[in-house]
Amino acid sequence: MKKNQLGSSDLEVSEICLGTMTFGEQNTEDDAHAQLDMAINYGVNFIDTAEMYPVAPRAETQGLTETYVGSWLKHQKREDLIVATKITGPSRGFEWIRGGPRINQAHINQAIEGSLKRLQTDYVDLYQIHWPDRYVPMFGSTSYDINNEHDTTSIMTQLEALSALVDEGKVRYIGLSNETPWGVSEFKRCAKEAGLSQVVSIQNAYHLMNRTFEAGLAEVCRHEDVGLLAYSPLAFGHLSGKYLKDPQAKGRVMQFPQFTQRYSKINVPEALQAYAFIAESAGLTLTQLALAFVRSRWFTSSTIIGATTLAQLKENLETVHVALSDEVLSQIEKVHQQYPNPAP
Repeated sequence: MKKNQLGSSDLEVSEICLGTMTFGEQNTEDDAHAQLDMAINYGVNFIDTAEMYPVAPRAETQGLTETYVGSWLKHQKREDLIVATKITGPSRGFEWIRGGPRINQAHINQAIEGSLKRLQTDYVDLYQIHWPDRYVPMFGSTSYDINNEHDTTSIMTQLEALSALVDEGKVRYIGLSNETPWGVSEFKRCAKEAGLSQVVSIQNAYHLMNRTFEAGLAEVCRHEDVGLLAYSPLAFGHLSGKYLKDPQAKGRVMQFPQFTQRYSKINVPEALQAYAFIAESAGLTLTQLALAFVRSRWFTSSTIIGATTLAQLKENLETVHVALSDEVLSQIEKVHQQYPNPAP
């Protein structure tokens, strides 16, 4: 499997990253280990998790995902793998995580120690802020509302605490997630100004029906040498096509409807049908079209895939052999112009 350099780091990450947020909720520990084994056998060297996982988040299961990854990781050759995890941000409740998570020195130190213990490792290769400490519109919200602003830890203070972890050898590189162009720029500016660790990656949603990354973040990340880790490339299963065939099909949409608001917006069904038509005309599945498109973008360092069954995972992994023709890419652009970002 092809490897890409992750931003300004020396990490060479597989073009497919195994996402693990189903481990501990939809997948048992045995399921998790089987998925990890399959991914590694296909050439994946990059695993992404988070202290918050599994999803949907619950106090009873929080941390199980890292625990399942850790019980597998202790039997592997650690230096051959790139393990990423995330610290939970505020603004979404989750009072069971450190009494209400923040991104400050005390919380960062407590969070990394918990993750390292669950992962059964001395270090993580990439430590990411799951979403900003400050208010930003995200997870389907697109307009900035100043009435939602709240007290926040300064970006400089966050960087100082994260850089200390790098100096201590507990973290190799730091990254962001669910960030904005201003946020990336400010993290970069503060790091340069104070000689602190640089952000090397951003993990944001990116798929055929949400290409908002291309507007401002693509420019910032190019000039600041930040790699995109594209999550939700199948739009919570919608771009697998299964809900086109059966709106009541078994999956996360049915199991966790609270996470599907962004896929209930205007033009989503029309866009899905249009992309499905392109895929069928090209002799591809919609899954193949969707994942190959994300991989084809110049700014994508790795595409994060997740699955609940080995059959789904196998299908996703084998899309690395699919390359989209110029004609297919042109057809995708025409649909994008007609239905721009219906599910941001």
